Amino acid sequence: MSRFGASAMVRDDGPAERGLRAHALHLVPSALASWVTALVLLGCSPSAGAAVAVVAAVGALLVAVAVPGGGMAGWRNVLIAVLGCAAAVAAAVAFRVHAVGTGPVAELVDRRASAVVEAVITDDPRELPQRGGTFRRESSVVPARIESIATPAGRITLRAPVVMFVSGGEWRSLLPSQRVAVQGRFGPAGSGELLAAVVLVRGPPRVMSGPSWVQRTAGMFRLGLREAAGVLPPLQRGLLPGLVVGDVSHLDRQVRADFKEAGLSHLTAVSGANLAVMAGAAVALARTAGLPLAARALLAVAAMLAFSVVARPSPSVLRALLMGTVAAVALGTGRSRDGVAALSVTVLGLILFDPVLARSYGFALSVCATGGILVLAPRWRDRLAGRMPRWAAEAIAVPAAAQAAVTPVLVLMSGQLAPVAIPANLLAGPAVAPATLLGSVVALVAPLHMGLAQSLVRPAGLAAGWIIEVAEHAAGLPLAVIPWPGGVTGLIILAVAAPIAVLVLRRRWSRRAALAVVTGVVVAVAVVTPAAARWPPRDWLLVACDVGQGDALLVAAGPGRAVVVDAGPDPVLMDRCLRSMGVREVPLVVLTHPHFDHVGGLDGVFRGRRVGAVVVTPHRVAERESTRLSAGLARRRTVEWLARPGATWRFGPSELTVLGPPTEAPPVGGGEGAVVNNASVVVHVRWTAGTALLSGDIETEAQAELLRRGLPRADILKIPHHGSAGHDPAFFAATGARAALISVGTDNDYGHPAPSTLARLNGLGVRVYRTDLSGDLAVVARQGGLAVIPRGRPGRMGSPWP
Repeated sequence: MSRFGASAMVRDDGPAERGLRAHALHLVPSALASWVTALVLLGCSPSAGAAVAVVAAVGALLVAVAVPGGGMAGWRNVLIAVLGCAAAVAAAVAFRVHAVGTGPVAELVDRRASAVVEAVITDDPRELPQRGGTFRRESSVVPARIESIATPAGRITLRAPVVMFVSGGEWRSLLPSQRVAVQGRFGPAGSGELLAAVVLVRGPPRVMSGPSWVQRTAGMFRLGLREAAGVLPPLQRGLLPGLVVGDVSHLDRQVRADFKEAGLSHLTAVSGANLAVMAGAAVALARTAGLPLAARALLAVAAMLAFSVVARPSPSVLRALLMGTVAAVALGTGRSRDGVAALSVTVLGLILFDPVLARSYGFALSVCATGGILVLAPRWRDRLAGRMPRWAAEAIAVPAAAQAAVTPVLVLMSGQLAPVAIPANLLAGPAVAPATLLGSVVALVAPLHMGLAQSLVRPAGLAAGWIIEVAEHAAGLPLAVIPWPGGVTGLIILAVAAPIAVLVLRRRWSRRAALAVVTGVVVAVAVVTPAAARWPPRDWLLVACDVGQGDALLVAAGPGRAVVVDAGPDPVLMDRCLRSMGVREVPLVVLTHPHFDHVGGLDGVFRGRRVGAVVVTPHRVAERESTRLSAGLARRRTVEWLARPGATWRFGPSELTVLGPPTEAPPVGGGEGAVVNNASVVVHVRWTAGTALLSGDIETEAQAELLRRGLPRADILKIPHHGSAGHDPAFFAATGARAALISVGTDNDYGHPAPSTLARLNGLGVRVYRTDLSGDLAVVARQGGLAVIPRGRPGRMGSPWP
């Protein structure tokens, strides 16, 4: 939206038009009243909404009859408009709440029953992230509209909005507007969502019809862009479709995390910014052709409409189109106040059409950003223009105004401030337009001539690469994200702090004092804090990474090098741990067994690092996961070795020896999960200062087998299976460990670590360290022995051992 906002700032009207401008601003209270009305009533009963509608309508009539016009006519009309809009929204909400709470779907929800239904997909399936668990699950959320239900008495036709929770890769290729038949169990939707039900779908969908021509055309363009981007490096290949059409299906998870921390996430969703780029290009062409201002605005709207087809006309794209049209109105009239009026009308229309938007953070961010650009940016630009070129002042004012306007929403959402977002958006901004424009051309050309599209995509990839670099460096800066109280409390504190900050910045001496204080804080965070925390510790030997419910261990292999033993469930957390330890090369990866919480983060190990061989269990357990793992390693052209008892490697200060599993067959456990766990690769690590035993997820049977074969002693024991209750009482004692590391997720659903395991370790006098309580855990050499240094979580500082 920055181009529109900037264009709308230029003109200032004389006194004759200020009355009209003030009249336009009278729409703002009506829009806010409608928003608040929907926000409150979405969680109430239909009768409450109907009562509010009646009261507001009667109030509007009373004001119209009882309050005379005269000099108060302006505010009288505003009050009537506010009450009238509130009545309309309250009635709309009451009707929608009643509609989704009654009927055949509501009866199925009450009985938690299952049924076969036909539904039309209304938006793109959204993949759910998996943070832990034993096996990889491809789960997605699919917004849909149920149009028929099969019952013993016959088929019932209806229109009921639902959300379907599905699993399996078959859903990823489906497009909005396709009709599918599924069987699922019905459950209640959350309060205020205006959904008739949540449907837990069993099995794959049965496709009843293809997508509409609009969706089919959009799918063709998106597929062409993905194929053309295949010639780019992996990170650029995943980002470019996201920048252009919001397709993040191949976006690297670490890039996604960097964008979030740097305040650049809006670039990977189709929003007013994408539409502004397209409209800006159309306006530039129109200006070159000498067209008048109104014609430029019409051409801008036409360009946005065409782009909306390419980007796929989903609800979010249509909302972005309306927001872009708001800015086009401001452009066509030359007055930002008209933009504010158009924004108010847009909010009114959208809340009436889809009241659930009142509780959407995405909608709030879009509205606030647009309003900030229209209202704040002109004043800030004019102030800065006296100190720098006008183009530079505009480039700074637009992202700063947008960020300032969305800050209250961000505080409510996540309880944090992101000061790095302004410079990050400023640096990334020049590359957004080339990437979006070239990417759009590539999407249009690809179905006609793939070779030409691949030639055009390379400069777009360079622009995407620059944005990736900006995000990565911005996310790594000190104070990139500042913790802040969340919810209403944080909003109140922000409301108090913001005016104080404005007063401080208005005077030169206070600005200098504030700058000195901020500089001191930055220096303290960037220099003093790392020196005091000493992370990573010097001469570390072993690190248990805090990756949630999973295992990820680093064994020192020399400066900038480490052997990775398991990779946890999340590639973002895995890469973050490696980065924090300064690891640039991984000569060996040991994947103890193919459960997701040990191999799901493998992509994070490969990100930007040279990786040697990968060692896996010699037994073909968990066939599907093992096949997936082997195929992934083959694509990376990485050597895959089978672990053999007695195999030894020496890297830097560390000597690693494989103890198990036995080559012939792993010990048999109870269920499938226990069989896979007992096939874990067990590694003994020796340093000059001591030893450690890394035991994977072995359970009672494999522990007994190790004891039978002869178990070497170890100073440090990585507790198997996250501290579960499945352990041999003699196993812990036989290791002779003085300290135990437990890699476990906070408040996990498995009850890990088990109280019986902790009691057993305490009874043996073993000092226990847990990643859920202390974060990353580092083993270092101290005074001829080993010590454990916890990195510490905020508010939960661990103490070193011994």
